[in-house]
Amino acid sequence: MRSYSDLFRTREFTPLFLSTALQTAASTLGGPALGTLVYRDTGSPLLSAVSMFGPQLAQVVGATTLLSASDRLPPRATMAGIACAFAAGTAAMAAPGLPVGAVFALLPLLGLVQSLGGGVRWGLLNEILPEDGYLLGRSVFNMMSGLMQITGYATGGVLIAVLSPRATLLTAAALYLVGAVGTRCGLSRRPPRALGRPSVARTWRTNALLWSSPPRRTTYLLLWIPNGLVVGCESLYVSYAPDRAGALFACAAFGMFVGDITTGRLLPPALRRRLGIPFLLLLAAPYLAFVLHPTVPVAAACAALASVGFSASLIQQERLMSLTPRELSGHALGLHSAGMLTLQGVSAALAGAVAQLTSPATAMTVMAAGSLAVTLSL
Repeated sequence: MRSYSDLFRTREFTPLFLSTALQTAASTLGGPALGTLVYRDTGSPLLSAVSMFGPQLAQVVGATTLLSASDRLPPRATMAGIACAFAAGTAAMAAPGLPVGAVFALLPLLGLVQSLGGGVRWGLLNEILPEDGYLLGRSVFNMMSGLMQITGYATGGVLIAVLSPRATLLTAAALYLVGAVGTRCGLSRRPPRALGRPSVARTWRTNALLWSSPPRRTTYLLLWIPNGLVVGCESLYVSYAPDRAGALFACAAFGMFVGDITTGRLLPPALRRRLGIPFLLLLAAPYLAFVLHPTVPVAAACAALASVGFSASLIQQERLMSLTPRELSGHALGLHSAGMLTLQGVSAALAGAVAQLTSPATAMTVMAAGSLAVTLSL
């Protein structure tokens, strides 16, 4: 599979792509809206950062209890159900007068539901496409994510300013619901990829099997930790530039788009395989400039340049698939997704705590230095 047109000629690729795009747009609108709402109510960089990335903190629970279900539940029904749960949860958080404590009670529940999403979606993508098509297909999803984030953060900034954070959250809830309908109507009914009932014991056994291979273990760590620490930097955009955070998010998304199209489509395989670590170094290095408290335009340029490095995850995922039996692909990709999102949530909380004690710029510098150190160590 050599071209984007080959992907979209694959029958179920387009509906999966479109439904995921709607849910990405919903997440892009909802995250900053919720972060802004919490920041206005509390004035706390820590609580604002955790509110935006809070669902990720529950991913570790799902990864250790529910992940075996990613290959043992029907994909269409599971994905539609997850989207409906997020529509309901996002609408609930938009309720006027809802206490901040209630918001933080909802977030881990949504995270637990979300922990199944990555394994089911990316396992289905691996099933739909031929073996040589996964990286190209995933790069298209990443590019779509970048475009949705550019558009969504810009649109979200306008909606928050013109309407309100609560109205923006309700818009996000509606997009989740439309994504659920698209999943239900556009995808065909498929049996689970693996036999047997999902269970906590089976989740632990498969996790142990995947973790027992040193090459897979190193690949997982490279997918999780450097990326997560840099997302900690991104979680502080709202507190760094409260009135211009949308611009920072949009520029970061543009950089990710450029990196994904370069890695997924333009780089030859032999060169691509050698660029995994350099891209991870690029992902963190520009954030060291925040030690100088740059102006918003300079900060936006740093964010865009750094986010090109997110394409390292494509290279690591391709390696992960080459090291994993096909019947475990959903579980393996779910473990990647859950671990990555967990580290992002932990890093957002850590970055917020450092910012609370020092400043957002100092915290971003510290997180970037930590990401560089981990990458070089691995």
